[in-house]
Amino acid sequence: MNTARVEPAFTLVQLTDTHLRAEGELVHGSVDTYANLTRVLDQLMASGQRVDAMVFSGDVADDGDPAAYRRLRELVEPVARSLGAATIYAMGNHDERTAFGRELLGENAVSDPDRTFDSVHVVDGVRIVVLDSSTPGRHDGRIEPHQLRWLAAELMVPSPRGSILVLHHPPISSPVVTVNHLRLQNPADLEEAIAGSDVRMIVCGHSHHTGAGSIGGVPVWVGPAMSYRVDAAPPAGRHRGLSGFGFTRIDLLESGCTATAVDATPSATVYDRSQQSMLEKLADLERRAG
Repeated sequence: MNTARVEPAFTLVQLTDTHLRAEGELVHGSVDTYANLTRVLDQLMASGQRVDAMVFSGDVADDGDPAAYRRLRELVEPVARSLGAATIYAMGNHDERTAFGRELLGENAVSDPDRTFDSVHVVDGVRIVVLDSSTPGRHDGRIEPHQLRWLAAELMVPSPRGSILVLHHPPISSPVVTVNHLRLQNPADLEEAIAGSDVRMIVCGHSHHTGAGSIGGVPVWVGPAMSYRVDAAPPAGRHRGLSGFGFTRIDLLESGCTATAVDATPSATVYDRSQQSMLEKLADLERRAG
């Protein structure tokens, strides 16, 4: 048995739909999203795992309160520095442009509240392109013509290690009728803009349930929410939110990429063994089998 360890070339952690609120406020009167985020950041620090970038893919705040963005930065920035990870933010439909720009990006967007926050970040040769798929006053998603032109122009020159595209609204369907109604409304335009490019994966949030698909042959990943889950198999005719939260680990390998949903909801440990002892046990079983 080959027990050689496969090291990822690049590891990105996606944290989506954090829905932070001001101190003392709970989401839907019951979800402490600050505690959820604190738990996940502590988990990342304790893991000792490599993290090259932390991407917040929209709905960073629940109601656009500037205090919520400040609370998030106070939690995230020390952890990112300790991990040596870049921090990247995308707008969601719950975010408010002026507060988002000022508190997270250090930009003054007061004079142009309808601007879109699109950006490019190159981290260790990996290009992370952020598209703002939100429209003020709406909960569904759309990418405007000027954004599509900008995206196509940006992707004309390949990045040394490829690109990851981040947006809040998924360009693929959801089995949840209400969530599907609020997806990206013009996925065909996005598919055309990235055709033939070096985009390796499209990373989204918004749905509050994990999902995967593709457009134009490019994998699309919908990460689990950091706040609460939407039941993807509720009783017929019902829309149901459930407790539970998690994040995504995305590993870029030299020959491909993988996205892994990580459940962060507190739970009992079934077993906790060393990785080496498990590999040795598997090797022994293979020897016995012949």
